[in-house]
Amino acid sequence: MKTKSLKTTNSNRLQLVSKVMLIAFCTLVTFSCSKNDDQPAIQEEEPPMENEISQEIKDLIYYKGDEKAATVLITVPGGPSTEFATDLVDDFSPILSPKKILTVTVHQAQTLDSTIVKGDDITLDQAIGYNTETIEKLAQVTAFFKAQGRTVYVLGFSFGAFVTQDLIAKKGIDSADKYLIISGRLDMNDSIWQGAAEGKNGFFDNGVTPIVDENPDPSVKERNLSRIGAGFLMNRYTQLLTDIADLSNLTYIFGETDQAVGSLTANEVQFLESKSAQVIASSGDHTTTFENFIVQGFKDAFGIEL
Repeated sequence: MKTKSLKTTNSNRLQLVSKVMLIAFCTLVTFSCSKNDDQPAIQEEEPPMENEISQEIKDLIYYKGDEKAATVLITVPGGPSTEFATDLVDDFSPILSPKKILTVTVHQAQTLDSTIVKGDDITLDQAIGYNTETIEKLAQVTAFFKAQGRTVYVLGFSFGAFVTQDLIAKKGIDSADKYLIISGRLDMNDSIWQGAAEGKNGFFDNGVTPIVDENPDPSVKERNLSRIGAGFLMNRYTQLLTDIADLSNLTYIFGETDQAVGSLTANEVQFLESKSAQVIASSGDHTTTFENFIVQGFKDAFGIEL
């Protein structure tokens, strides 16, 4: 049986969401002013629209839906990749736009500048630095929408799960209103992240036993993307999140046979539940967990019916 590493392709993501769309579509059945004519017209600067998205933020995001919507869903997709993955926005927005929800995804360091992983091998420290840039961009976008008084939801899947929980750890649980994390880990096995730091791919047998390739990937780009992943995987989130007393606005879904990131351990589940996070276990793998639980996840985490 062919194994799968943490990195997910665009086609895989599209296949995952397309099944959800089939379910969702089956359940779906659309300045004027006055002036004194005696006074000369005065040319005034037009005030900004309420909840208008600034150009600075537009340069960091891809979005669909009503720009002034009161609710924003920020998707953080699988990867890491140099391609700006817009699939989740494209696939969810037809369902969410009629519900007055703006769907967004945010650039990461390597999607804004793919050359950082295409030249020489980077170090783990360099990868960590690039990940810091990624978190700063995501935090900038969430803070922008929150400052406008909007409700902000964050969905993180696979690699995006690690990015999302890093946002919480570095910028605080109040960075968004609610979170849905699917197919992530809090404390990745050392052999997996250490192998990724060396440019090696890894996977889990039956979601439990970590297996790492003997040799690094032959592509410098893929080796460097693995190091980008390692920069998040190495973090011990049961420690980084320990000072956050309440995670009740977080829903965490995991697959017990997840071949890409492994199943949550009993300790990881206990940690989340001790912080009042909602934890949902699937008997499935990396792919089927998303397929089978995304609808429930949206309902439980955000109160959104797909």
